[in-house]
Amino acid sequence: MGLVGKRVIMSTVVDNYLSVVDNMILRLFWGGIIEVKYGLYEKLSLISMESSMESPQIAFGGLSQELERKTERLLELLRSFGSCLVAFSGGLDSTVVAKAAYLALGDAAIAVTGISPSMASSELEECQRLAQLIGIRHELIETQELANPLYQRNLGDRCYFCKSELFGRLTDLASRFNVAVVVDGANEDDHGDHRPGLTAAREKNVRSPLAECHFKKSDVRELARFWGLPNWDKPASPCLSSRIAYGEEVTAERLAMIEKAERFLRDCGLRLLRVRYHRGDLARIEVPLEELPRLVSPEFRERLVTEFSQIGFKFVTLDLGGFRSGSLNTLLPPETLQKFKRS
Repeated sequence: MGLVGKRVIMSTVVDNYLSVVDNMILRLFWGGIIEVKYGLYEKLSLISMESSMESPQIAFGGLSQELERKTERLLELLRSFGSCLVAFSGGLDSTVVAKAAYLALGDAAIAVTGISPSMASSELEECQRLAQLIGIRHELIETQELANPLYQRNLGDRCYFCKSELFGRLTDLASRFNVAVVVDGANEDDHGDHRPGLTAAREKNVRSPLAECHFKKSDVRELARFWGLPNWDKPASPCLSSRIAYGEEVTAERLAMIEKAERFLRDCGLRLLRVRYHRGDLARIEVPLEELPRLVSPEFRERLVTEFSQIGFKFVTLDLGGFRSGSLNTLLPPETLQKFKRS
């Protein structure tokens, strides 16, 4: 059994053990990190909890041996950097990288979030909460992708210009902070999808530790659950610009409309959703199929139409195909989809 398994197996579940000692919250995280909460979490010491238990599966719902080995490689890779700056969006992938970076490097790891009109205010608030929970230093920078006409025109390469702007600023910041490497949260599954941002990352020499250690999305989610990260089951939440149909200009006004519309639906109890913007101020709402009856019920439908009209939408439609992540990519020609894939 590897070092990780030996450290985490005890007579009780220790991947997220919590106790109260003299008004201090003592939290034991995977990897032997003990943290005491006064206001923020501070890493105090590394301990080793050896166990002679041998099993092909870590007990008490822990990590499989394969995922344990991947996690050890991930921490080893991050340690080899000496220091790193994490592109931190608050999504599942970048949260796991931020947590791993802090475990591996401590104060030599910095999480940085780029803020712009394409980031929902609720996502920024979650970033700040997660960084505080992890204990990692967190910096905010403003990005100016909306000032780039190539980004505004919103063709199939829009994400490339967004990530190029972000990674350029992060690279400059890393140089200023004397940090060795910029890392992102791309995982192995991302390389088979339409991801223009991966091209920008490669051009800026950004490393992708999860992908390099062969983490699939399911691995990332399981490790986040094991570490007790609160967003372990969070649905993917790409930037607001991804809701605007290709060919329709990205503007701050349209992004604000989308954010308000999605916030309204979430306040109504919906969790998995998209509000897509189409030409003519048309909203196309995607929710799981089982939620469709609720949205078309007379009382909810009337409230929904009223709210969206006040936001600025002239037409309100419900997609009978249900929620589909990346559904706007079906509008792209095959050559565009292929251009930004890499093996």
